[in-house]
Parts: sequence; structure tokens; C-alpha cells
Amino acid sequence: MDYLLVDGYNIINAWESTKEIAKESLENARDRLANTLQNYAAFKNLAVILVFDAHLVKGAHRNKEQRNHLQIVFTEEGETADSMIEALAYQLCEINRVYVATSDWDEQRVVMGTGALRISAREFEKEVLKSEKASRKYFRQEHVDRNPLDARLTEEQITRLENMFK
Repeated sequence: MDYLLVDGYNIINAWESTKEIAKESLENARDRLANTLQNYAAFKNLAVILVFDAHLVKGAHRNKEQRNHLQIVFTEEGETADSMIEALAYQLCEINRVYVATSDWDEQRVVMGTGALRISAREFEKEVLKSEKASRKYFRQEHVDRNPLDARLTEEQITRLENMFK
């Protein structure tokens, strides 16, 4: 399976859709990003690990939450998202294709050295928006193509219903 490692706060501060929310509530911005990535992961059928820094939070312990294809991780005190992403990239690149979404240039250079592929926040935002559009089109088409009621009615019943609404 392919993996996508996401530097959470880097993406939040780079995307227009989450940057504005973060000004009011960082928690709401994290939720918005997590929901967006959960849908993206499901549509693309890849495992996404969303990493948030908690290295400056006194007494913070590593916290993980699993949501289908999305894993959300908060680092522990003294551990940066960058260091966790680097370690994950080293581990996962041995047998998987790994992408890292961040606009942190130093981080991009380090993870490319692990064999991971990098994607900037701007490129990633465009990719997510494109996927959202494609998924809406796909599911709209699925809905249009199947009409269970229509499939169960006879021609006579359909004609009678149509005449009722004229």
C-alpha cells in the first residue's frame, strides 16, 4: 500500500481553507484537515498518517487515533513532527511507496534522502481539490445510473405515475 505522511501544522498554515479557520480555532482547523484527508485517503485508497507537533507541550505523550485509512498522531514532548515523519519515512520506504506532504524545504530534502517522494503544500492542495471534484463526479454518476424504484416498476406503472404529475 502507498503511504502519505502529512506535516499537519505546515499544511494547515499553507492551505487557504484551513489557514483562516486556524485563526479562530486551531482545533477546528485540525478537524477540517483530518476530515479532508480521511475522504482523500478513502478515494485514493492509500494510508495517510497526519502528524502534529506536540513537542512544546509539557508532559505530552504520543497520541494516536485511527480513522479508517487515516491515522492522526500527536508527537510527545520534545519530539517534532519533522523527526517523526523522517523516522516513518525510513521505516516505510523499505517496502512501500511513500509520499510526504510539507513545504518545509529542509524536511523535503531529508525525506527525499530516505527514498520518499515529496509534495509541497500547494501541490498537495491542488491534488486534494482535484480528487474531491473527481469523487463528487464519480458518486453523482453512480447515483444517476441507478434508480432502484424505476427498476422495479412496470412500464404501465411508470406511465400512470407520469400522468399523475402532469
